[in-house]
Amino acid sequence: MISTKRHVQQLAALLRSKNISDVVLCPGSRNGPLIHTLAGCKAFDCRVVVDERSAGYFALGVAQAKKKPVAIVCSSGTAAVNFAPAVAEAFYQNIPLIVVTADRPAYWIDQLENQCIHQTALYRNFIKQSCSLPLAESDSQLWYGARLINDILNTAVSDAPGPVHINIPLEEPLHQTVEAQLPDVKVIEADDTRTNPDEKALTGVVEEISRADKILVLAGQSSGNADLSRALTLFAQKTGAVVAAEHLANLQIPSECCCVRPELVLGSISPGDAAVFQPDLLITFGRHFVSKRIRQFLRDYKPDKHIHVDAGGRHVDTYQALTRVCAMSPERFFKQLAGIQIQKSSGEYAGAWKDREQEALQIYKQYLTLAPFSDFTVCAGALKAVPEDSVIHLGNSSTVRYAVLNPGIKGVTWLGNRGTSGIDGSISTAVGYASCNSGINTIILGDLSFFYDSNGLWNKYLGKNLRIVLLNNGGGNIFSFVEDLAGRTGEDNQAVFKNYFFAGHRTKAKGLASAFGLDYLQADSGSPLDKALEQLYNPDRTAPTLLEVFTDAQTNTKVFKGVFKKIKKVLINSA
Repeated sequence: MISTKRHVQQLAALLRSKNISDVVLCPGSRNGPLIHTLAGCKAFDCRVVVDERSAGYFALGVAQAKKKPVAIVCSSGTAAVNFAPAVAEAFYQNIPLIVVTADRPAYWIDQLENQCIHQTALYRNFIKQSCSLPLAESDSQLWYGARLINDILNTAVSDAPGPVHINIPLEEPLHQTVEAQLPDVKVIEADDTRTNPDEKALTGVVEEISRADKILVLAGQSSGNADLSRALTLFAQKTGAVVAAEHLANLQIPSECCCVRPELVLGSISPGDAAVFQPDLLITFGRHFVSKRIRQFLRDYKPDKHIHVDAGGRHVDTYQALTRVCAMSPERFFKQLAGIQIQKSSGEYAGAWKDREQEALQIYKQYLTLAPFSDFTVCAGALKAVPEDSVIHLGNSSTVRYAVLNPGIKGVTWLGNRGTSGIDGSISTAVGYASCNSGINTIILGDLSFFYDSNGLWNKYLGKNLRIVLLNNGGGNIFSFVEDLAGRTGEDNQAVFKNYFFAGHRTKAKGLASAFGLDYLQADSGSPLDKALEQLYNPDRTAPTLLEVFTDAQTNTKVFKGVFKKIKKVLINSA
């Protein structure tokens, strides 16, 4: 018999999957679901010790003798506190104790409920990692809990082991049981090569690559380097993998191996041909991707296997498909794999991506030529004018989304605050970077981002190498792209959108440019943008320069949405 609580069943199933079979149980009521489940499964060798302080040390001794992890389980309140001495000892001896503490739901903490204390991060000064599982048992919450548990257990059994803490809130009733087997759960493997750099650590990875015919590598935002670009190129050539990398990945990879505008490809896919682009194996590294389409596509059409490469061994499950984590740098990962004999895929998958990218690109180019003056065309023109071997700083919201649709530029470093995607520091970050870099530094951003952080121009470190392209459309144009917000009908809904989301304004930047000592240029639909850009990048400029371009928000929205409608319409009709 096991508990009816799904998150308890899930925890037990994952303990079993990691071959953690030794358990020390401390009697209690709040931890009843854990006791019922662990004691009710033959996979676990359960021992009972009443005193939690002693039980912790007892488990420590078992772990030392067996040289393997041991789980210890207790009720809530001071029972959990009494594990602390043994947890501290395990921490300083690098002994893997899996500390599982039952807890009251968070809404009862500090409400004079019996046996309640703050248990989250209880052992924070002497624990390798800790988490508190969600109380709810919906599918999304169970997915979240599984990721937390996998991460915690992989840390405990890594090549640098130690104690970990899983706090699990439990609601009454606590003692309902069912005659059932433990559920199937998603297991995330971890290849820890930080202390084991041998090629054998990648055996599981090589097997998965050899079995996959459709391999997709997603390169997230990174500073990039030549070694990584070379290693990734060799890997793609050797395996037939597709590398999808937006500009912020800063990779220099031959076009035959890399899809640099995956947003155009994903924007062209219909449900009828989605399976063609769905990978068998997904390999990810780096940080954030701008494209929402790629996130949604891979969540809807999940790969069979997903390997995430991260030097810190972090369990990043963006696409809810993670099956393996490799704790090593991407450079080492791809370099080692390039030197191992791996069976190459048929090449059809890479061909499908490249063919679709070229088809979408041709439609995009035609659309751009015919599109009216807008943020879309201004951003394309500005990027075309940026000098090679310079630096581009992209603002957030709509600007970065325009930029990733455009071609790369030789030798350019692409930067942007995509870690949290806020509009509050784009100028300040770029000015700081430009103060330490002698090349031309171009900031391309929207009006709200500019005015929000205009104080970033109020310092003595502005150099003549700074160029700013300001897209002034009179408000937060990005919200017009959100269909279920901007598309709401009715006078009241439109008034709410205009006043409280779009936040329209009539502010111009000319006065600020003068106040902060910047040269000022401007352009709009009635004045030639090319001439303004030529002036902006005149090599004889002796001061930082701002080019303010005025556009119409409604036109911007229509043009941006129209490009994907056009691509889909043409490609679907020709299919």
